[in-house]
Amino acid sequence: MSVKQKNAANARKEAMKTVYVARLVDNPTSPRKTRIMANVIRGKNVDYAMNVLKYSRRESSEKLLKLLKSAIANWQVKNEGKRLEDADLYIKTIMVDGGRMLKRIRTAPQGRAARIRKRSNHVTLILGDRNEENVQVENMENIEESQK
Repeated sequence: MSVKQKNAANARKEAMKTVYVARLVDNPTSPRKTRIMANVIRGKNVDYAMNVLKYSRRESSEKLLKLLKSAIANWQVKNEGKRLEDADLYIKTIMVDGGRMLKRIRTAPQGRAARIRKRSNHVTLILGDRNEENVQVENMENIEESQK
């Protein structure tokens, strides 16, 4: 590994320390149905999103709630000294992508066959901390002022 590659790898590693991600792979629900709940919680505080998902009757809400809890657990692992109540966590990004499609055949009229596409999806959820982002913005402003 060259020095340039090693520096790039270390930079990526440092950047990942402040990113709190959880992924759900091959969720056997249509992406369209899952995106409905994802759009409801996108950009919201974690407490509000958990309550919405907990009391929603949609099938995908249970799986998204479990994914959100996993992302919160990942945040706790990376921030052992901090309390969850003090952090202002919110859902920074949530993406629902199409996954594997199972193709089945159903009988159709006049001896033909019709395709059934059983869709699945992949969900990626990234949490952000509004407190940390405010500190970073203040640091950038201080750096700009000191350069003047």
